[in-house]
Amino acid sequence: MVRKIAGMVFYSLPPAMRRRIVRIATPTYTLGSVVLVMDEARDHLLMLRQPPGRRWTLPAGLLNRREQPVEGARRELAEETGIEADLDELVPGVPCAVVHTSGRWVDNVFRLVRDPASTQIIVDGHEVWDAAWHPVGELPEMTRATAKLLAHYGLGPLAR
Repeated sequence: MVRKIAGMVFYSLPPAMRRRIVRIATPTYTLGSVVLVMDEARDHLLMLRQPPGRRWTLPAGLLNRREQPVEGARRELAEETGIEADLDELVPGVPCAVVHTSGRWVDNVFRLVRDPASTQIIVDGHEVWDAAWHPVGELPEMTRATAKLLAHYGLGPLAR
């Protein structure tokens, strides 16, 4: 009965007020894009070391307002590694998104194939300190969020 009355009151409010209530009451998530850059055989993974610099991560970043996930992935990859990729080269991962409920963010994940021997990597020394290819069976110490994300793709220390 209380729910019915609450519903009647809610729907009697102006639409703008209902939208505001819904936005306040529902959880929000930050959106980002991540790129898994691997060689053709999927034997090596490109990882980054960013400040504070002990643990490794992946090329990734937050989306700008109204930016499509694939465009954000392409932009962040170029900014952090100097690697330029065409949009059609960035293939959605399976799964294509990973939801981090504890931190309330969603990573849109893309895969990119590059040859480690012929791919030039350029880091700026400020946002990214180092970038290196690592054998997938011997990945370096990484952030917890990176390990959790990689586990969805059967990689890293948390993979089963």
